[in-house]
Amino acid sequence: MPVESAVVCFRTSGRGFEDEPWESVSSATLATASPWRTFRWYDGQKHYSGTYWSSTMRDHVIYESRLELARLLFDDFDPSVRRILAQPFLLKAEVEGKARKHIPDYLLISEDGPVVVDVKPRHRVAKPEVAFTFDWTRRLVETRGWRYVVWSEPAPAELENLRFLAGYRRDWLFDGLLLDELRAMELDCRTLGELDDALAGREPEEVRAGVLHLLWRGELVTDLTTPLSGHHVLKASK
Repeated sequence: MPVESAVVCFRTSGRGFEDEPWESVSSATLATASPWRTFRWYDGQKHYSGTYWSSTMRDHVIYESRLELARLLFDDFDPSVRRILAQPFLLKAEVEGKARKHIPDYLLISEDGPVVVDVKPRHRVAKPEVAFTFDWTRRLVETRGWRYVVWSEPAPAELENLRFLAGYRRDWLFDGLLLDELRAMELDCRTLGELDDALAGREPEEVRAGVLHLLWRGELVTDLTTPLSGHHVLKASK
């Protein structure tokens, strides 16, 4: 597949359109793009669209299905992710003698470089037309030295834990002094259930919420592969 034929089309923040050669467009340029398309509402639609307030972006990010929303939670929770762009661009290329095009679901700007993500239910990934599109997309993305990820249903317990912790992602709702008090405590090897009465003069619910916020921020870590409970052991992140 000749990389020279590939073109990326994107919307500027002023809602204009621009085309650039895929081989030379910068990730910084794409990181400022507006969504190529937005979700639609119509009677009887089978997918679930909406917007999610991202603590990473400090703004709303769109999604077109519950599975895309799940992926958003994982990326918003990941401290290495710096920006999350939904429907970031239209990629066009000549593949096997025909003009092809594809809009990835997300572009992530991470500490390790750009990551292009497609979200698809596991039962659909192996369909020939889907596999074909993902194959040429992967080849183009990897020519840039960027990562390409096809993401399907996550482990149920981990997803439910992130859904729960996401309720504590809005930092302006938390008392900064309380968070500093928690940071100053020795929390390694203590369980969630042991912390309710850990700070004199603080309500147990306030302390518990502060700890869950620090878990969302990644300042504390615990095993998220099993449903969260008072028995979960905390560790300070490295």
